[in-house]
Amino acid sequence: MTIGITGATGNVGSRAARLLIQAGERPRLVVRDPAKLDPGIDGLADVMRGDLLDPAFLDTALDGLDALLWITPENFTAADPLADMITMAEAGATAAHTHRVRRVVLISSVGAERRHGAGLIDGLARSEEAFAATGVDLTILRNGYYFTNLFGNLDELRDGRLTTTMPADQPMPWVDPRDVGDVAAARLLAPNWSGTVVQAVHGPADLTWADVAGIVGAAIDRKVTLDVVPDEVLAAGLGQAGLTEAAVAGLVGMTSGLRGDFTPEQPRTPVTTTPTTLAAWAAGTLAPVISVKG
Repeated sequence: MTIGITGATGNVGSRAARLLIQAGERPRLVVRDPAKLDPGIDGLADVMRGDLLDPAFLDTALDGLDALLWITPENFTAADPLADMITMAEAGATAAHTHRVRRVVLISSVGAERRHGAGLIDGLARSEEAFAATGVDLTILRNGYYFTNLFGNLDELRDGRLTTTMPADQPMPWVDPRDVGDVAAARLLAPNWSGTVVQAVHGPADLTWADVAGIVGAAIDRKVTLDVVPDEVLAAGLGQAGLTEAAVAGLVGMTSGLRGDFTPEQPRTPVTTTPTTLAAWAAGTLAPVISVKG
């Protein structure tokens, strides 16, 4: 079986690639920069270098695949990240259909079920629609908020602060992206599913941002004060960092679109619950980085 993976240099794709190799597969890794691949898998996978925005490249990269793990990358520095995500997904779905890829596992997000109004998550909603429209056997993984997003808060965490635009007391699923890679690899290798399946990956527990501040503070051995700010404050900071208006709207919308009475379409069950806790991840992965001054 020939399995392709886009986004193989990221947390989810690299984990899935390693597990497939350990299962005896030789995956095809579709990447923009091969230098960012895990050096531990050198020589154990086939690598195709190119841009997912290039339909001609995708037509070549997906040729001969039996299965595909499709991860739509987010380029926050692009002029219009949402438009790029939609373009990539449509080109990928077209290439998968043209080459009769039998199975696709698609990385999506909690909130994509809204379809509109959730910023860059809307790009994942369009990905779901584009691949579903091809008729391919499709598993959609709607994932919780990645632990690794906290790497974007390193400087303030070093100062004992954590900022969000979410209400401090609104619970949401948080997940280690490596666990998402585990689920993706399992679905790619499983023989007993067909049609379109939506499966959430919710992590071990729903957490509020107040919970997160406490858990991370304990892991990095300092008090972390949570600061809930309005969307306008986040937007202004992103704009000052040089992001375009479209990029700012996409990032702010990812939070604003999931506030209030939003409830994930897929309920938490033993199937959607994964093992790695935020406490364990923060102690083993975040804390060593926090201790290094930027």
